[in-house]
Order: sequence, then C-alpha cells, then structure tokens
Amino acid sequence: MKLGRMFVVLGLAILAVAAAPRRPDWNGVVAVTPQGGYRVGNPNAGVKLVEYVSYTCPHCAHFTVEAEAPLRDRFVATGQGSIEYRPFVRNRIDIAAALIATCGPASKFPGNHTLILQRQGQWLRGGSEGEQTSDFGAAMRSIAADYKLYELIAPRGYTRAQLDTCLGNRAAADRLAKQTQFAVTQLKVSGTPSFLIDGRLQDVHDWNGLRPLLPIR
Repeated sequence: MKLGRMFVVLGLAILAVAAAPRRPDWNGVVAVTPQGGYRVGNPNAGVKLVEYVSYTCPHCAHFTVEAEAPLRDRFVATGQGSIEYRPFVRNRIDIAAALIATCGPASKFPGNHTLILQRQGQWLRGGSEGEQTSDFGAAMRSIAADYKLYELIAPRGYTRAQLDTCLGNRAAADRLAKQTQFAVTQLKVSGTPSFLIDGRLQDVHDWNGLRPLLPIR
C-alpha cells in the first residue's frame, strides 16, 4: 500500500473511532423509585432486580462483598439490567443506618450503601440501641454516635449537621417502616437479603442462588 493511501486509511479509521457513540455509564444513573428504593442503572433495562436489604444483616453484608462487582460490571454497566435497593428495617439500628445511607442526593446512595455494608463487621460491634428517649432525633443520633456511623460516613463529604438533619427525619423513618411492612405483608418477604426479578419474589437469598437467574456471564 502506498504511504499516502495508508495515511488516508488510518485517518478514516481514527475518525470512525472518534465518531462512535460512547456507551452510557449506567452505574452512574441513580434514581429514587415510587416504591422508595434506589434504582441504579438503565430505567428501561430488560431485567429489573430488586434487593431488600437490612444494614444489620450479616448475610446482606456478605452478599455485597461477593456480588457487587459482577452486578456492577456485568449486569448494570451493560444496560441490560438494573438493580433497586430497598432498605428493610428490622430494628432501631437499621433505621439509623438507612437514614444515613439515604442522606443527601440520590447519587450519594450507592457509595453510602456499599460502605455501610462492606464495613459492617467494624461498626456493628459493641454498641447498643442508643439512648432510650421519646425524642426520635436524639435516639437516632445516639445510635449513630454509639456505632461510630458519623466517623464512617463523614469522609464521603458529609458534615455532622447534615447527618443530624437526616437522622432527625421522622417522616423518612416512617416511610421506611411502611415500605418494610408492605414487603412483608404484600410481597411475602420474610428475611434479608431477598430478591425480586421483574416483580417476582425469588426463593434464593445469596449470590450463588441468584447468579444463575441473571444474564451474567
């Protein structure tokens, strides 16, 4: 091939690559759903996964460690699947952790969620259920301080005042309780983690059971 023609061909190839549309980063697309969950991924994905998760559940923490990377890289990133996280509150500690996980804009949730679960073995140790008081905000702040949740989440760009505002949000806590009640009474969710695929509750509770049900290779 003549040198001039070779440069023309190479130039056309470079232009073709530059003109190719970039695939969306679906892991960066986060939205709050009408059900109160946080959906990560393509809203029009062909497969919609929902996880009911308790932040004090060791099985949920184990699932996150095992499943987060393949779900993010081979399920959500492709646009073929989305995952919606719905907090399931079993106790007062769950409520405080969920209020912190959901604090701020939706874009902050995935990182908060992952951090709380991946570090569960460190923070969920030796604490109590906080100050016994009828003041909801004071009780939640007591739990957050006792379990060092403030220190855990602060590096993600939160001030103490911002976290205290979220921890004092009784309306948000009531919504979490109603969402949990709906999951139990209407969807028959009996424990965590539990999964819906395209709206149907699955009889699996770990990554080994869930993985074959998803289009992941």
